[in-house]
Amino acid sequence: MDRIAVLGDYDSIYGFGALGLEVIPVSPDDPDASSKLEGLVEAGYGIIYVTEELAQVLSSTIAAYRERPLPAIVSIPGIKNNTGSGVEAVRHSVEQSVGSDILFGSK
Repeated sequence: MDRIAVLGDYDSIYGFGALGLEVIPVSPDDPDASSKLEGLVEAGYGIIYVTEELAQVLSSTIAAYRERPLPAIVSIPGIKNNTGSGVEAVRHSVEQSVGSDILFGSK
């Protein structure tokens, strides 16, 4: 099974550790944020969750991996500075997988 990691501010992600996920606290102003994400990709993580706030900062780095089958880099809501992009990204992924909008039925 592929390993799963979560990147973002500590307060938003610390609970994921209890689920067995690798928790990597990274603040949006951390100059090493991009290299931390790239390190997880190189280490072979299959799924990497990134808080919305951090995903905005890392958008160009994330875009470089968008066409690759792995890792799946998924934006998730944090505890602050949310834009709704995390929920929208998850909804879009599910809609592509099952062919139906999970909140509003099929289109």
